Amino acid sequence: MNRFVSIIEMLSRLCGLTSMLLIAASTLVVSQMVFMRYFLNASTIWQTEFVVYAMIASTFIGAPYVLMLKGHVSVDLLPNMLGGNGKRFLDVLAATLSLMFCALLGWSGWHYFYEALSRGWTTDTVWALPLWIPLLPLPLGIIILCLQYIVEIHKNWTETGETSA
Repeated sequence: MNRFVSIIEMLSRLCGLTSMLLIAASTLVVSQMVFMRYFLNASTIWQTEFVVYAMIASTFIGAPYVLMLKGHVSVDLLPNMLGGNGKRFLDVLAATLSLMFCALLGWSGWHYFYEALSRGWTTDTVWALPLWIPLLPLPLGIIILCLQYIVEIHKNWTETGETSA
């Protein structure tokens, strides 16, 4: 199980790096778009759509990394008051419920991605980007998020006497 944990945590770090690169690419594309429109008086075709899809992809792909670092917002008054086994139980319960929700979201996202891929859907813009490309980050990021939740449940379940911050 330790090998599984290290592989998933490495994947989550890779997701964090990918998310950062998508945000950096979005920043560069916005800068290029501003330069093209306001200094060269040229029209832009794909830039706005790229930035929207890249930022959404960054959100879904970066989610496992955020979970791994416990960077999400949480209300921890009750778990901290309970401490020890009560806190562990609530952490495992919350992670299990979140895992179930994410599994459902991942399954429906995969179905939507597959439908767009198999039917050749494209965006309704001049760019006409194949729709499966911006839809792929949803199931991909959520599947890795589910695996990271499994790791978090395992770490909470097997932790010995220590409470995580």
